[in-house]
Amino acid sequence: MEDERETFLSKSPQVSGNLDNEGAELKSLRLCLKWVCLDQSNLWRASLSWSIFFLLAIGVPIGSHFALSCSSCDENHSRPYRLVVQISLSVFATLSFLCLSTWSNKHGLRKFLFLDKLSDASEKVQHGYTKQLQRSMKLLLIFLLPCFVSVCAYKIWWYVSGGTKLPYYVNIYISDTILCTLELCSWLYRTAIFFLVCILFRVSCYLQILRLEDFAQVFQKETEVGSILVEHFKIRRNLRIISHRFRAFIFLTLVLVTASQFTTLLDTVPSSANVNIFKAGELIVCSISLVTGLFICLRSATKITHKAQSLTSLAAKWHACATINPFDNTDGETPRARITSSQVFSMNHYWESDDEEDGDDDLDNTKLVPIFTHTISFQKRQALVTYLENNKAGITVFGFMLDRTGLRSIFLLELALFLWLLKKTIDVS
Repeated sequence: MEDERETFLSKSPQVSGNLDNEGAELKSLRLCLKWVCLDQSNLWRASLSWSIFFLLAIGVPIGSHFALSCSSCDENHSRPYRLVVQISLSVFATLSFLCLSTWSNKHGLRKFLFLDKLSDASEKVQHGYTKQLQRSMKLLLIFLLPCFVSVCAYKIWWYVSGGTKLPYYVNIYISDTILCTLELCSWLYRTAIFFLVCILFRVSCYLQILRLEDFAQVFQKETEVGSILVEHFKIRRNLRIISHRFRAFIFLTLVLVTASQFTTLLDTVPSSANVNIFKAGELIVCSISLVTGLFICLRSATKITHKAQSLTSLAAKWHACATINPFDNTDGETPRARITSSQVFSMNHYWESDDEEDGDDDLDNTKLVPIFTHTISFQKRQALVTYLENNKAGITVFGFMLDRTGLRSIFLLELALFLWLLKKTIDVS
């Protein structure tokens, strides 16, 4: 069991050749996982992991809330929204830590990131996924650093401008320095661990997007229905695995972000709240961080679902192009003859006349013309299209497909709740 857990911080042998030469970024990923103390391969490391979690995610927020309560402070240093901020960050840190701990102990990093499944992938997919792994930590810093800099500026201003009015112990400078450092470390730990789960979900989805783009090329070459179905089975299985692993995290994130934002709305909308940047600065950064993490998850899920469902349109057009070929025989089998170059030119000339294209539908592009029309019989092509129409793949959350239609439904629900709550709040005030 210990060896299996240690693989959470090991490399895949299949991609080691690509990663050994430029493995700094992948090593940074493993170092980041160690930094958040996910290495629980023995009792000592597990105790350290949980101790740091309880200290930074629970102990410091509770201690600072009571130690820095200042009833005599001026209006700008009262921090009336601190409780909402601390509860929100701690709840999301707890959710993220529990998910990461469960995944690390159950799967290991190689299996969790599908590195053990790259042996049957093309070189293009392996290279693209390697680059995405290398970019993952950069994305984490891109999302994390602006928020952290904002929080640092706010905390430093709060302690410096507060002076002797703020609670301090023994020495004001040492006390403020220690308290400010602990608060910043706690904020960084809780936010980073939440963003890390969102980035890992994005990376997992990106591999399947690469597989889908590579799979789409089967309609441009001579192939068989059996090989197409086998590859699609693999993609659908991987998408089900991703959906099963992340469904609880995505669902709870959506619910908790909604609850957090509505709580913020109740506290800030009434006219008696008297909101300004000094009182609500920390609340603004917290809200931006949580909504950004949710946006990363929903955008990744929607993008891969859209890519997967575009295969149906692509297969239908491929079937139509092969069917209308004038060389069809009466026995149901498309003849073994290529489309003439004049036919290809005329169709391409017609299809390329449009100057505008929808970049979202790059799998189902308008320039695809089947080179081989003798690949598959009409009945097999029709069966394949029917299969794809009735077996749409994508990311699901407890059976609910996360596609563009699903996002519209979520948006309308959130908007309805927002307007209802706003009406109630205004009426109360």
